[in-house]
Amino acid sequence: MVVFALLLAAQIAPQSADLPNRQPQLAYDGNHLGLTYGAGNSVFFAASTDSGKTWTKPVLVSTPGKLSLGMRRGPRIAMTPEAIVISAVAGPKGGGADGDLLAWRSVDGGKSWSAGVAINDLASAAREGLHAMVAGGNGVVFAVWLDLRQKGTRLYGSTSHDGGATWSPNVLVYESPSGTVCQCCHPSAAIDAQGRIFVMFRNVLDGDRDMYLVRSDDGGKTFGPAAKLGSGTWKLDGCPMDGGAVAVDAGGNPISVWRREGEVFLSTRANPEQRLGAGKQPILAATPRGPVAAWTQGKALRVSAPGQADATVLDSDAAYPSMVALDKGRVVLAWEQGGTIVVKALE
Repeated sequence: MVVFALLLAAQIAPQSADLPNRQPQLAYDGNHLGLTYGAGNSVFFAASTDSGKTWTKPVLVSTPGKLSLGMRRGPRIAMTPEAIVISAVAGPKGGGADGDLLAWRSVDGGKSWSAGVAINDLASAAREGLHAMVAGGNGVVFAVWLDLRQKGTRLYGSTSHDGGATWSPNVLVYESPSGTVCQCCHPSAAIDAQGRIFVMFRNVLDGDRDMYLVRSDDGGKTFGPAAKLGSGTWKLDGCPMDGGAVAVDAGGNPISVWRREGEVFLSTRANPEQRLGAGKQPILAATPRGPVAAWTQGKALRVSAPGQADATVLDSDAAYPSMVALDKGRVVLAWEQGGTIVVKALE
């Protein structure tokens, strides 16, 4: 049985009491940790070279306009050999509806950032503000978002092969026969070593709001049929605003965590539905030891290690956590706490 020990803890305080740090997201390139988060209408970046013990002074990436922030809305980060890429949904400066998915890139380790480029090729189509962005095998960076270019909510995606400098024409990832996917649950994405792309989302079918998975074997050009996750179903006339997380294990198989009603479940190739406990907002990291899952139950942040019978309470005051795997089974988590970003590493 693996029992995690706390290696270190750090905090990134807000630059202003009126603008709390919110919605942290982590990425790791094998040597460096990257962290992005939002504060007000600004996007920030910080880096660590010692597994999260210390962090660089946060750098302003951009203040693009009205930033989508909160309830899993906020910036995302991907790290590639060519660049660090950060994405976020924002509206035009000076006001107006938030609606475009923008990407910025840094080629000097996060010290400076390019101007933002729009990923969605129809203006304001990403105005729901919920998206995911990941980097993976074959140098692929992939973004997926809830798209409103037509009546109903669909999943659209775009791919970059040059570290976020340019993006492919938008591709329909999935549209539900009901006319909409779940309107306020964020999508999740993962890429394996061969460049296969997995997208998880909450669907709407016959009054059920269950999690589904689609896969692309051609680098995001086309996606196959959607497969339901888990054996149960959730009858719900509304949106739980909880999209879970997907990752790829050492064998190249997708693994996922998600919520159904008030319970959190882990889905693997060997066990398509394993109950982890009561809670919401689950996250996931694939490690050589097996999947590590975390979620919140009330304000308590719980972490479940491979082979561990009961989840450990890591913090009693946490919201909207993010997690990334390092090496040797270590993981780093970041979350909101009273306007401050808390970062802790476990082994």
